[in-house]
Amino acid sequence: MLFHKITSTSLGIGYIGKGAGTAAAIATCIVWYLFGVSGVHSFLPALLITSFITALGIWSGNVVESIWGKDHNRVVIDEVAGMCITLLWVPVTPVNVLLALILFRLFDIFKPLFIRKLEKLPGGWGVMFDDILAGIYANLVLQLFLRFNLI
Repeated sequence: MLFHKITSTSLGIGYIGKGAGTAAAIATCIVWYLFGVSGVHSFLPALLITSFITALGIWSGNVVESIWGKDHNRVVIDEVAGMCITLLWVPVTPVNVLLALILFRLFDIFKPLFIRKLEKLPGGWGVMFDDILAGIYANLVLQLFLRFNLI
């Protein structure tokens, strides 16, 4: 049980209360930037890490839901996974990472384009998949910006 609490709160970030999701997304950006993840030679490791975090989030989300309830605000591993998805295939620069953070949080907070519907999925699936889709949308927008040299 302790493992799932630590995992789902992303090493305790979820316990900070209001703004924990944003704090988890920022922490993810910092780690991604410092490790230079997402370059041409690091694509496979980045994809594997993102997939592992996502699977771990589904598992831990299922477990902690029985303790804390449906999609509790302490659970922030979904923001970590969504932020990782947003940053896949994106050159690691301060501007790109900041824009990725802003786009992801906008999609995650406002939940347009069917994102909100995914929250209704059961257990860890519902916890994770709204943020996964927010990350996909944010990544697509970011890719368009990069493709058309808007940043």
